[in-house]
Amino acid sequence: MSPLSRQRTGGGDLEEAVAALEAGLVVLIPTDTVYGLAVDPRRPGATGRLFAIKERPTDAALPVLAADEASAFGLAATVPEPAARLARRFWPGGLTLVVPRRSGLALDLGGADDTTIGVRVPDHDLVRQLARRVGPLAATSANLHGRTTPPTAEEVMAQLGDAGVAVVLDGGRCEGAPSTVVACTDLDAVVLREGRIAAETIRDAVR
Repeated sequence: MSPLSRQRTGGGDLEEAVAALEAGLVVLIPTDTVYGLAVDPRRPGATGRLFAIKERPTDAALPVLAADEASAFGLAATVPEPAARLARRFWPGGLTLVVPRRSGLALDLGGADDTTIGVRVPDHDLVRQLARRVGPLAATSANLHGRTTPPTAEEVMAQLGDAGVAVVLDGGRCEGAPSTVVACTDLDAVVLREGRIAAETIRDAVR
């Protein structure tokens, strides 16, 4: 595998990206929100590589991108009713749900809290295809910690540098708000970060 492979995603062969993820390497992916850095969190060292490229502290756990609702909620110990309701309304889409994490789940997502997990089903065929082939992907926005995410793969790589990213999947421009993050309990849904979906829309959906 070459150190850096640029592929157009439209009908392109994704085998190199799948191989990189299965080898524990970092892949740049387009999503329905912004460009992301993704790894297979079951592979030893993969999450550490992602944190190092992003220069991000490891105290905050990474969210997970899944192929479908069943795969996403398969990582949960339970699915609170507000989470189920929001998933039906907004998935696939720009919504990350923080739910109770399944005990013994062998995923390295960083962070000190192993009782919850953030899950999302993106509205992007490529990402769902990768997750279907590889499994749920640990992912974060493709930028250096504290900086904004550029809208093109070329600009992302100019910011990050080539070192560490094994495969670049160029999906054209990806810009807009990141996903909205909502923590769900059996009784409530709390907006932790307002993004693609307005906080008021979330509140209306769970009333």
